[in-house]
Amino acid sequence: MKVIAFLGSPRVGGNTELLLNEAVRAVEEEGHDVTVFKPNIMKLSPCLNCGQCEETGECIIDDDMKKVYQAIQDGDRFILASPIFFFGLSAQIKALIDRCQAFWCKKYLLKKPIPPGVFGRKGLLLLVGGMKSDTGFTCGEATAKAFFRTISVPEHETLFYKEVDAKGAIQKHPTALKDSYEAGKRLVK
Repeated sequence: MKVIAFLGSPRVGGNTELLLNEAVRAVEEEGHDVTVFKPNIMKLSPCLNCGQCEETGECIIDDDMKKVYQAIQDGDRFILASPIFFFGLSAQIKALIDRCQAFWCKKYLLKKPIPPGVFGRKGLLLLVGGMKSDTGFTCGEATAKAFFRTISVPEHETLFYKEVDAKGAIQKHPTALKDSYEAGKRLVK
């Protein structure tokens, strides 16, 4: 089973990365390799809305997204982890998601969705942010759901943690790291 993870946080060693690390650890303990993409350190252009992918289902921009496209095409399980900034996913992960317009065109315009493969395709969404309300998480999950459905991931589990802001504060949450670990196990069962 091929597991692909996306770390949307620009903060090294922050709450989002700590959550993701626990899910990845669980997946690896189950005997699966995980490929982790970190848009913050990748050469990644935003979508240019040039329309070329409408004709071919392929993006014409030559950057690190080519590796992401191949991983998404070949993957079975997907973990998306992001902080919530201003009621949305981080700019880094949003840029990667926007570049998946090529998959949207391939699926909906060209009628060539990614096949489910032997294991099917499932996802896990991990969100964390400092706000007290659920609004940002609802908005972030809506974007993530659109991303997952575009890459032919019909179901996903969501974990979110509010009022967690300072670097490393997620470690003080009574269940967050354990929850993320257990969700990683469920993802590959």
